[in-house]
Amino acid sequence: MSEVATKPAAGGPIRVLSGIQPTGNLHIGNYIGAVTQWVAMQQPDSENFYCIVDLHAITVPQDPKELRKKTREVAAILLAAGIDPKRSVLFVQSQVLAHTELAWILSCVTPYGWLARMTQFKDKSQKQREDTSAGLLTYPVLMAADILLYQASQVPVGEDQKQHLELTRDIAMRFNRMFGETFRIPEPRILDVGARIMGLDDPVKKMSKSEENPSHAVNLMDPPDVIRRKFQRATTDSLATIAFTEEQAGVFNLLTIYQSFTGQSREAIEAQFAGRGYGDLKKAVAEAVIEGLKPLQERYAVFAKDPGQLDALLKEGAAKASAVANRTIATVWERVGLGIGGG
Repeated sequence: MSEVATKPAAGGPIRVLSGIQPTGNLHIGNYIGAVTQWVAMQQPDSENFYCIVDLHAITVPQDPKELRKKTREVAAILLAAGIDPKRSVLFVQSQVLAHTELAWILSCVTPYGWLARMTQFKDKSQKQREDTSAGLLTYPVLMAADILLYQASQVPVGEDQKQHLELTRDIAMRFNRMFGETFRIPEPRILDVGARIMGLDDPVKKMSKSEENPSHAVNLMDPPDVIRRKFQRATTDSLATIAFTEEQAGVFNLLTIYQSFTGQSREAIEAQFAGRGYGDLKKAVAEAVIEGLKPLQERYAVFAKDPGQLDALLKEGAAKASAVANRTIATVWERVGLGIGGG
């Protein structure tokens, strides 16, 4: 009989799993809503697994060379932002084969109806129509496998991913009922400030890597002059007041970005801009972002110059991740009756 790993005790260390796709350009919305949170969660009482989810990326067509390039780019950005390989496991999803293995097994216990009602699938399939892939439908199952492989207790997610995490919890509980206690049930962790940064051109839509308008997002590698120009064009309103009121979507978004980069309270920020115009606000936000991204951009340049070191760090991370993931797979095989002679 194969060795069967058990899930971590409920009262054990916090185990964190989160992932990011290596497509498009990472922007300040990704940075504020995800990356800075990942860095902050690197505490002595937590075990952190951060995954570059290239398998998720191929649910839509990708250029192979560009996908590999972007995977390295995202890895370099995460390291530059403060993800420490000594305190966290940083790895590429496709380099840990257990992800696809568990995804298939979980697909076999997940009802089709659960997947068909996922909001993101319905929205994207309506746009793609006949080109909709089976992978887009089963995308949330792969996400569930990513999380459950590592027995994660907390998953940092944006508001738009809460439904997928709820599905992960449902899949885990269904599997546990069918085959016995196997998976820890993960909890979402959502950042209070800046969890949902909106587009500069359309402040009622979340900032996205897929938007084509170049003024939509501030990318992490944008030079200072580009950042200033993008904020100058940011949508505001005609009310001429500067306050944290959601009725003023554009102003609220700019203030949220400013708060995220400066760490000041809402009261202090509103007092700072009392009686001033939107032009002053846009300039101040731009300079705060430029200053905040400067260390990241400098460190990124160092990592980007040495792809060999980058690949070595990712290989080491994949080995660490595999050691944990393979224990979970051993348990799953045992539970569902796969293999003979102990696997």
